[in-house]
Order: sequence, then structure tokens, then C-alpha cells
Amino acid sequence: MKKVMLCTAAIALLGLGGIAQANITIETVAIGDAGNAGELSGAGVCGGYGPDRICGSVGYNYNIGKYEVTAGQYTAFLNAKANVSDTYGLYNTYMFSDTYGCKIERTSVTGGYSYTVDSVYANRPVNYVSYWDSLRFANWLGNGQGNSSTETGAYTIPDGYNGTDGRLIQRNTGATWAVTSEDEWYKAAYYKNGTYSLFANGTSVAPVAGTDANCNWAIDSTWDGTINGALEQNGTKDMMGNVEEWNESIVYQDVNYAYRGLRGGSFDNIFYLFDENIFCSLHSSTRGNYNRYYENYYIGFRVSEVPEPSSIIALFGGLTGLIGLRRRYV
Repeated sequence: MKKVMLCTAAIALLGLGGIAQANITIETVAIGDAGNAGELSGAGVCGGYGPDRICGSVGYNYNIGKYEVTAGQYTAFLNAKANVSDTYGLYNTYMFSDTYGCKIERTSVTGGYSYTVDSVYANRPVNYVSYWDSLRFANWLGNGQGNSSTETGAYTIPDGYNGTDGRLIQRNTGATWAVTSEDEWYKAAYYKNGTYSLFANGTSVAPVAGTDANCNWAIDSTWDGTINGALEQNGTKDMMGNVEEWNESIVYQDVNYAYRGLRGGSFDNIFYLFDENIFCSLHSSTRGNYNRYYENYYIGFRVSEVPEPSSIIALFGGLTGLIGLRRRYV
């Protein structure tokens, strides 16, 4: 596990245009075993939307967000990139007004907008975000945050583009921070030590709603999307429940549209098949999808990081030197 981009969170959430925004923190866990074999997803108990495919094979080591991107982190993003105008529709008013929204509020101020988040919701997952929103957040993250570009970086988004297609918008070579690919997500959830499991708890036993997973309205009668799930087999949390998460895959497409993938169950998911104790949206065989511009209370996202090769080489060289001098690993 590691932390990147250490910050003073309180400053990041102030939403005051006159104060420089501090960088947010994304806590990640390392996923190794590069080049692992994938497995057929979709042929299990639940099935799912879209065609069966081989999932989970990733040819490089990477880091994945321990948690979903939070409302607090997204608030910092809004204050950095939607404070003068919200050209790309990064904010949805339902974030605040809906009962199940993540309680990010926008206030008009001189020269633009200010965003704040209810302290109770700051560490809950952001919701009411489209796939485009998630791409722009990843670009901003990888470009160093602050006032950096949302339109280039991990993804090249055509000028002003916020359309309904986007089949050609894919991750660029050399990207560092990105929205998780389906394979990155699947491997982090279901793969460990050469073996795949049916659930992210590392077993074929469905998680207990309300204890190991926030699904099936198990927390209370109103939304409590708190980061509260059990620690999963690779050190992530809430891949079993909370909100469904966008990923880069195109699950379905026709001549006009491309439907992007969703993985993981949401707090309101109650879909069963065969056995009421098996939450099919949490099962490894289940894939979801929606139009990229779709926004709702049960959808959020998680990011991944592929370290730059130069930094890996530099780190390896430094460690080699230390090992040679001190004869121990550090």
C-alpha cells in the first residue's frame, strides 16, 4: 500500500477561489504478477450484460485506488476546474439535491462558483458522475492537478467534446493515472497468487450485506455510502458494493453509440439469481454498462496508476545501491 500526492485535505475542501488548492491524496494498493493469465468472465452463476470475455490479464504492474474516488476529492477537482465556469458539465445539481447524492453543493460567488461538501459525505464515494467526468478527473490527476488540463493526458478528448459516442477515446500510451481498465479492476478484485475467486473476498462465498459489502440497502433505509466494507483480498475496499464503477471497456456498441463498462455492485442493488444470498452484481461474472454521459446516484469510479518507467528504473537503481552497501532490502 502507498500514498501519493500528500496534502492538507482541509484546504482542498474549502472551495475558496482566493486560496491555492492543495493537491489531493489518492491512496493505492500495488497489484503485481504482471502478465498473469485471464479467465472467462460471464460464464458463471449470474451472467451479465454484454458478451463473455477473457478478463483479468494485465501485462504490467500497477497501483489501484484503495477506495473509490470520494466526494471530497471530487470537490477539490471542481474548485480547481469548474470554479469560473463549468464548461464540461463536471457538476450535477443532483449531487446535492437528491436524497442519495454525495452532498457536494455549488454556490455562486464573484467571478464564478465555489464548491463545498458536507463533512459527513467527504469520504463517501462521489456519484452523479458520467464517464466523461471520470476521464477528465484522471487527466487532471495525471497532469499534476491545480489548473492543469482536463482534455489531454491519459485521454485525448476532442475540443469541447461531451458527446454520446466516444468510441475512439481510449487511454494513451504512457498514461500514468487513468480510470481503471476492466482488466485492472477485475484482477484487483478477483485474482491473487495465481487463482481467481468468484467474489472480491477471495472466496466463492458471497459477502454478507451490511458487514462485508454495502449492497441490498443493508446499511439503513437511506443511502449511507460510507467507505465501510471489509478489507478485500488485495487490500482494496468497496469493490463489493457502495457504487458501481465506470471502467474503460466498451461492453456494447453500434454505429452511433458505445456503452462503457461498469463493475461492482451498488448499495441499492437487489438483483438475485438462483440464491438470494448471491448478490449477482458482486459476482465476477457480472458486467454492467451505460451510455457514457449517464449520471446517477449509484455510479462512481476508481482510478489506477501505472508508474512511469523512468521512476521505476530510478527506484530500482537506488535500491540496488542500498543493497550493495548495506546488504539488506529497504
